[in-house]
Parts: sequence; structure tokens; C-alpha cells
Amino acid sequence: MELRQLEYFYAVCQELHFTRAAEKVGISQPSLSQQIRLLEHEIGTLLFDRIGKKTALTESGELLLKYTRNIFHELEQAKTSIDELNGLQRGTISIGTLLTVENYLIPPTLRSFHHLYPGVKISVFGLRTGDIQKQLLENKLDIGIVFLPMKGDELETISLYREEMAFAVPVGHPLENQDKLGIEVLQTTPSILLPEQYFIRQLINKACKDVGFIPEPVFEITTMQSLINMVIDRIGVTILPRPYLEYLNHPRIRIIPILNVNLARYIGIIYRKDKYLSAATRIFINTLKETSLHLTQNFMKGTD
Repeated sequence: MELRQLEYFYAVCQELHFTRAAEKVGISQPSLSQQIRLLEHEIGTLLFDRIGKKTALTESGELLLKYTRNIFHELEQAKTSIDELNGLQRGTISIGTLLTVENYLIPPTLRSFHHLYPGVKISVFGLRTGDIQKQLLENKLDIGIVFLPMKGDELETISLYREEMAFAVPVGHPLENQDKLGIEVLQTTPSILLPEQYFIRQLINKACKDVGFIPEPVFEITTMQSLINMVIDRIGVTILPRPYLEYLNHPRIRIIPILNVNLARYIGIIYRKDKYLSAATRIFINTLKETSLHLTQNFMKGTD
């Protein structure tokens, strides 16, 4: 069995189409098919079921795919370790982050890190928690920034901070001069909220249910910037992470704490336990911790 054959095998697994896989690895389709047949002959079993124009993995193929991923993972780890011999003058870091956190935590962290290590390339992807976990396990990401706790025996977690929610109320609204607002406001005041599949909305729904009602927003919108724009246009109020609202610091929005409700979530870092973290990644994690500390300190000053 050759590494090249495993690369061809992995390409077919990803595409489930021999012609597209051949294009991906840069060989002809007949050559690719021949290499897969040789691999099947060496292993002694079929790896793919070819039914008409459809290609599917056999049970043996699924098993080999699992080990192939591990092999390529270990090779990547070896490359990363060797690259570190050249210091932090180059390298790459791939990060999956919650969309909310991407707005206020990532920019200052990137600025601080890039100032010290301009040769390291960083790719940041705004994703939902489930997608971050999936891509980490598939070795498509180095680290993720997610809600904690996060289940999974294969993952290591680092807690960063506790993120409070707050009302965003348009300037000129009858409620804008309140020091605090109860969650019951959502029962009597037009609101714009994230859809119910979002974790923030699930927190809000639970808090409302605890006091005897279910919120019925005027609109449900998937992006926080759109929510903010509608608040500015005085369509209604919303509830969003307070650090995000503080980061926006919009002159036409009043940020009002929520009264007597534990509306908060914990933000942290996750990565694969068996993944070798490069020096660049470890330093980036430390930079994230420092940025989180500054954000928390600024938030506490704002609540004094």
C-alpha cells in the first residue's frame, strides 16, 4: 500500500465521483480507477460500491477512510513540528468561531498577534457551534471558539469568559431611560430576535418561559447586524451579547442590563486532544486569553 494510493482513495471518498476525484488529484480517470483497483487487490476487498453512476463506500471503505484520515493527520502534525524549527516567521492557523464572537473578540486579537508575528497566516471562519466541532474532528480547523460546556471525549477545552446578555433599545424609545429591564418587556414590547435554532434565542425563550410566557417577536433575523439596524430604525427592541453591543458603541442604541435573570453563556476554546498545537497556535491562544481579560475588565468598568 502506497501513500499515493491513499491520497487517491481519500479524493474518491471526498467526491464520491471518480472523474471529479481524478481532476482533483491531477490524473486521468482511467489511471485513478486502476490505482483504486490495485489498492482493493492489496487489501483483498472492495472499497467502493459502483451502482450505475453512483459511488458509495463499502463497510471496508468506511474503515479504511477512518485510518486514512488519521494517517494524513499524523503527517500534518509531523510537518507542523518540522516547520517550527524555522521559528514563528511563517505558518498557518485555521480558526472556527461563533459569529457573535467574530465581531468583537477576533479583530483585537488578530491585531495584537499580527503585530508580533506578521509572517503567520490566519484564516478565520464564522460558523455555528456544531459545524466548528465537526470541522475540528475532521482536522479542517486548528482551534474553535464556542459555547461551553462542549461535549466530546476527543476535545480539550479552555474557558475564556462569561458573556452576559443585555437589551438593545433605540434612542427615543419609551424604555430608553430605564436602568434595568425585566425579561417581561418582551411580552408587551415589539421585538426582533434571532430564530429559535440559535443558542441565544434558546436562552431567551427559557428565561421567558420561566416567568410564564413565550416571546413572539415581530421579526426573526439570522444576523446580528440586521437586528441592530432594525433596532436603530425603531422597529423594536432586541437582546444580544453585551460585549458585542459595547463593541458597537452605537450612538442611537441604549444598552440596558436585564433584571433578575441569569441570561449568560460561557465562551471558550476547543481543540483536538490528539492534535499537536504549533507554537503559533499556542501563542494565538494566549493572545485570545489576554484579549478576553481586557474585554472582561472593560465590561466590569461599564457596569460599575
